[in-house]
Amino acid sequence: MTDAPIPIRYRYTFRFADGSEKRFEINLDPATLALIPPADSPKPEWTKLGYHQCEQCPLNEKAAHCPVAVNLASLVESFKDTLSHEDISVTVETAQRTYSKRTSLQQGLSSIIGIYMVTSNCPVMDKLRPNARYHLPFASAEETMYRAVSMYLAAQYFRMKRGEAPDWKLEHFSEIYQGVWLVNKGMTDRLSHASAQDANVNAVIVLSTFGSAVDSYLEESLAEIAPLFNSPSVEPEQQ
Repeated sequence: MTDAPIPIRYRYTFRFADGSEKRFEINLDPATLALIPPADSPKPEWTKLGYHQCEQCPLNEKAAHCPVAVNLASLVESFKDTLSHEDISVTVETAQRTYSKRTSLQQGLSSIIGIYMVTSNCPVMDKLRPNARYHLPFASAEETMYRAVSMYLAAQYFRMKRGEAPDWKLEHFSEIYQGVWLVNKGMTDRLSHASAQDANVNAVIVLSTFGSAVDSYLEESLAEIAPLFNSPSVEPEQQ
């Protein structure tokens, strides 16, 4: 009998000024990186697909519930009455290392919400799923762009290996994030009707910032990191 594969785990602990804590454990299938949901995952009314459905949602009538909303349900219900700028401490435990940061609640939530959204079986968000395997909590804008471009170019390499046309010039890179921006926009609207306070909504807005500015930010970011690759040691020798 073959042992079941060990899930990829991320454990988030939110510690508040009054000493209280909220803990969440994310388990991902190691082969597909899909979220392994708890057996008792709630499906409140606001998770239904038609409830403030995202613009250009590709699911149409294929699902009764929005998969992103279902993944977020427990988290959103836990923070629906909290304020986004509350000062907290967040610890993220992985198999390899532990991260911790003193930050605002909206920043801490944006980190965990990002994982839930890309592991949800949403056809739009799933394009970012490979990054969930190498999740970097509390990433800066520069780190986010570097990881996004690296993931995209790795995907092009595997397209080439399959005999498909690769996009080495990043001509379609921004298209992915335009779709992601629409999902974030739709999710912001959905969560604004599911939460009494603004922590959940502002956490998604933090994520939206990158997608909305990717076109203008891409060339600027690539120009900034270009000097890092000027060393001959990072280029193959020409035969």
